[in-house]
Amino acid sequence: MNIAVIIAGGSGQRMGQDIPKQFVNILDKPVLVYTLLGFQAHPLIDGIVVVCIDGWHQVVKAYCKQFNITKLKKVVQAGATCQESIRNGLSEVADLCSEDDIVIIHDGIRPLVDKNVLTDVIEKCKTHGNGITSMPYNEQIFLKDDENSTVKYISRDTLRRVSTPQAYKYGIVSQVYKEAFQKNIGIGPGTYANTLMVDFGHRLYFALGSDRNIKLTTKDDLELFKAYLQSPKDSWLK
Repeated sequence: MNIAVIIAGGSGQRMGQDIPKQFVNILDKPVLVYTLLGFQAHPLIDGIVVVCIDGWHQVVKAYCKQFNITKLKKVVQAGATCQESIRNGLSEVADLCSEDDIVIIHDGIRPLVDKNVLTDVIEKCKTHGNGITSMPYNEQIFLKDDENSTVKYISRDTLRRVSTPQAYKYGIVSQVYKEAFQKNIGIGPGTYANTLMVDFGHRLYFALGSDRNIKLTTKDDLELFKAYLQSPKDSWLK
């Protein structure tokens, strides 16, 4: 079984809107609904669990009914941090998953879920125990010596930028999260499931990524997302 755990626990303060950014309407659909529809449509996804900010659980259920998202299994209470939200989601799918089942963790504010990316993440996980969406890094990276100058850089050929979706065998990732919170390891600001797995000695395996897989953080991101939705694909592009 393949269960998607969609993290929708943020308040979206940086977006500057009156409601959490995952519920902002773009072209008559909330952002989160676009995300959920991508997982609903994928044939390898058996169920969806949404980890949701307090006060919006019934809204999520209503949207799933309205937009025929039939794979929804649960709406789970979000935590105070992203890592707590992931832990809550993993705890709540224990009755749905066996040790070898796959959980796919994804940000609810990444609404352009590519079918091929999701397929490859799952296939990599079947083979290696995990699969992490990744892309080459195409900019130059320099290390700060002081506030305004540097003489050090990192070769971009050695870098990959990773995001979600990320797929893990349930037995492994759930145990890692239990230990992490017991020992207070790898759960601070700026961490995620992928960094936590590495902190506990697990090798990560890269899967396909997509430049369209944007994270909606600012108002400019919303405009970019809208442009993607309204832009037809050119038939001549290979």
